[in-house]
Amino acid sequence: ESHDIGLTGRDGASLTLDVAHFGSREASKRLLLSSGTHGVEGFFGSAVQLAFMDNEVEKHIGDAGLGITLVHAINPFGFEYIRRVNEDNTDLNRNFLLEDQDFTGADEAYSQFDPVLNPKEAEKGIEFFFARASYYIARYGLPALKNALVSGQYAYPQGLFFGGHGPSRSQEILKENLPRWTDGAEKVIHIDYHTGLGKWGSYVLANADALAPDETAFLHATFGAEWVETLDPDGTLYEIRGALGRWCKAQLPDKDYHCMLAEFGTYPILFVIDALRAENRNHHWGAPNAMRSWMSKVQLKEAFAPRSRGWRNLVVQRGIQLSEQAIRGLTG
Repeated sequence: ESHDIGLTGRDGASLTLDVAHFGSREASKRLLLSSGTHGVEGFFGSAVQLAFMDNEVEKHIGDAGLGITLVHAINPFGFEYIRRVNEDNTDLNRNFLLEDQDFTGADEAYSQFDPVLNPKEAEKGIEFFFARASYYIARYGLPALKNALVSGQYAYPQGLFFGGHGPSRSQEILKENLPRWTDGAEKVIHIDYHTGLGKWGSYVLANADALAPDETAFLHATFGAEWVETLDPDGTLYEIRGALGRWCKAQLPDKDYHCMLAEFGTYPILFVIDALRAENRNHHWGAPNAMRSWMSKVQLKEAFAPRSRGWRNLVVQRGIQLSEQAIRGLTG
């Protein structure tokens, strides 16, 4: 399936969110693998999905009661134009708010850090971002600062981690189709592939909410206790508003739905934030064809899809391993 978002790529072709199904559409158990929620992170997620189709799908097509769905490029605009966000500068993993939540507000610390995080001018020369960021880290502590800055904000439309003013086109597509994609399934394991946080080549499996004891036991048995983490202030990840996984579970309350954000580490967090900061400011305030704008795209892609062949081989192998573990958890 292809779902048009109403925009075109650099070659003039329509940008689409694409879906592939394998096995029975009425299967009682379903594996769902999604990529590109954060645009530029789609290079990694897409590579895992392609490797899965090339090497794993045929092994499981005949598995009784198992269906497999791949959702490719949830944010096709960011994937195409080397951005983490969509066409509205919306961070999609901050956009999936529940019905009782409002697209308003920002943490006070974000407001204080906004001039450093989101300069309203293009890059000009040597800056001292790392020194200034280190000062804030020393003052507030990295966990507190990380949660304040990246948990999601709805007050600075041109700033980083902006969750939007309303549901994105991608959210609308998922809302319309997710029930159909999982129709008949009593149990679903959904892995949403991401990069950018954590140790080089390693990963964590994050759940947006505190886990009930039975779900904790199931996920630990399926993936290993050392890899499963909730989005808590002191962990590798952080509490966020508008998380995709929480929203998906809310859409399908009658299903045993497990959505895990698989976060694969690349560079230290300040390098990643600096890459996001540079690309974002040059996108809004720089000349589109300027050398700095182009270089910031290169830096952003490196931050989320490193050129290292060793990193790429390792994370694709581990991404496939996660899918295999999920299938054993569903069918075992």
